[in-house]
Amino acid sequence: MSHSSQPRPHRFSPKGPLAGTIRVPGDKSISHRSIMLGALAVGETRVTGLLEGEDVMATAAAMRAMGATIEKTPESEWVINGVGVGALLQPETALDMGNSGTSTRLLMGLVASHGITATFVGDASLSKRPMGRVIDPLSAMGASYTATPGAKGQTLPLTSVGAQPAVPITYRLPVASAQVKSAILLAGLNTPGITTVIEPVPTRDHSERMLKGFGADLWVEEANGERVIRIRGEAELKPQIIDVPGDPSSAAFFIVAGLIVPGSDVLIRNVGLNPTRAGIIHVLRQMGGSIEEVDAREVGGEPVADLRVRHSALHGIDVDPAVVPSMVDEFPVLFVAASLARGRTVCTGLEELRVKESDRITVMRQALELAGAHVTEIEDGMIIEGTAGAPLPGISGEAQVATHLDHRIAMSMAVAGIASQHGVTVDDIGPIATSFPNFMDLLAGLTA
Repeated sequence: MSHSSQPRPHRFSPKGPLAGTIRVPGDKSISHRSIMLGALAVGETRVTGLLEGEDVMATAAAMRAMGATIEKTPESEWVINGVGVGALLQPETALDMGNSGTSTRLLMGLVASHGITATFVGDASLSKRPMGRVIDPLSAMGASYTATPGAKGQTLPLTSVGAQPAVPITYRLPVASAQVKSAILLAGLNTPGITTVIEPVPTRDHSERMLKGFGADLWVEEANGERVIRIRGEAELKPQIIDVPGDPSSAAFFIVAGLIVPGSDVLIRNVGLNPTRAGIIHVLRQMGGSIEEVDAREVGGEPVADLRVRHSALHGIDVDPAVVPSMVDEFPVLFVAASLARGRTVCTGLEELRVKESDRITVMRQALELAGAHVTEIEDGMIIEGTAGAPLPGISGEAQVATHLDHRIAMSMAVAGIASQHGVTVDDIGPIATSFPNFMDLLAGLTA
């Protein structure tokens, strides 16, 4: 599943203002869930705008291995014929998750309440990522897990033995994690009774929106300042027609590029603006960014708009830690924006970034320092002293940014490169394909 093992270094150099109109790929979170839920619905689900990156294709391959039929039409529509909740088949081989933590954690939840055994494997980066946070609640529901000999505890490769019937639980999330919440709710789909998740801090709510859209009996209440999500098990899901909105995490790279490259004026079409995901837009506006919503509308229960982004004089802020769950993946590129702002930006509450595809705090500090930014790493975040709009020096000579196989590091430093004096070389653009297959083409088109 993962990209070819030969690294592909690339130099990103300043090319002048960005101008034009683009459409970013479909939202990754919604793409994963549309395939999983379509595979559990009885009948034909049709999806347009699906993100066709390696991560989502890993989810599709896994659902095929468990009995669903998933095909792409010549018109680029995806047609999914599901097997029904409770009717997943025993996969004949290990499920290869590639680099996708989302696929792994959500599918672990999905199979936990089915009477099947599944082995999850992944690439070198994914095999280092912790799975204990989903193993704990799913074990309480009756599933059991064994690490493959040689694996270090609660990391891949892992074999899951599902419980049938599983036991409904009430689980308070110890850390804000949409993946853990979603894993428990997906396990609850085939569990008799009511499964409850308590969220002290709200996280992205695509699972709740989509489960309800597919006909699951799910409801959300507020109690003592916490979100309480309940799902009634043994659900019967109904097939849907889904148009996946553009991924705000992917749009973020072009939003920041448009704000920091002088003279830029970019229109990004069809961006999902779910409030649990769009924190980056709120923060960039607080910093003085000109981001205008054009033709705001609702598509499939999700708020969507076209975004017009123009070069802006940004200023530093203290980022409210409460927004972290709504933009956790966008901090690497926010660090780049802050590097060119006027004054100091302080980002805290980012412990989660240390267990992503890489330790994104340390890796971005090293990358930005190499490009000439003034940044200080702290335990739970970063302090950035901006240039007040002056371009970063960039990287001259042979030095390269070490991306550590992390797609978001590669794309964030691409943005830094086009906003620098001398350009920035990243050591490998291969991992970008996991989440954003046409990133290079769109960037080239805007700077042509």
